[in-house]
Amino acid sequence: MIATNVDALVLAERHALPAPRLLGVDLDGRAGGVPASVETAVAGSSAWPARASADRLRAAGAAIARVHRIPRAPTDRLPVRPRPIAVDDFARERRLGRMPTTPLLARADALIQGIVATPGQAVFVHGDVWPGNMMWSGSTCRALIDWKTAGVGDPGVDLGELRKQVAFAGGQDAPRYVLEGWERASGIRATDVAYWDAVAALNTPTACDPPAHTAPRDEFLRRALARL
Repeated sequence: MIATNVDALVLAERHALPAPRLLGVDLDGRAGGVPASVETAVAGSSAWPARASADRLRAAGAAIARVHRIPRAPTDRLPVRPRPIAVDDFARERRLGRMPTTPLLARADALIQGIVATPGQAVFVHGDVWPGNMMWSGSTCRALIDWKTAGVGDPGVDLGELRKQVAFAGGQDAPRYVLEGWERASGIRATDVAYWDAVAALNTPTACDPPAHTAPRDEFLRRALARL
């Protein structure tokens, strides 16, 4: 994950994306005894308003659209990401009986397993887009941070995750502003939005942490299923 973060930051700098810049890398641990990287601090705050404005939500969508402008073939360190935070697969854990499920989650997983998303251009994805990984100065997103699960995939990997995350704090109307911002910045219509929303919702523990997120997660998922 350290190596992934390093390669992601190298790519981000090459394309002038808003992200920290690498200062040093010690992947074999020769200098410090453990693998490590050092990066610049980014001015601003990752604090998120209890009710973010439509403009803030659109700006968040536009910020991840910049990442998705970069076509990219997968590599060992930036692999294909079929879902957000791809190191976790909570849907599979439930499928294998390693985690309890609910009728809603089981129905959604069965439906998603039977769907093949429309193939699109493989692009650079952040992999873990949520308000805590976005640094803000006023209404400007200064940087995306924490690239350790970055990779290559469909833009929906990031878009679905951010839409889910803003629904937790901002209510079920908030995701549409993220989509508006992304589409305006991209100049294209997003595809398979309901599918990627469901994928993001399914890659959460059955009981969310904090527990207050479980009900909005379920509602977000129900709305995605209704659009499939």
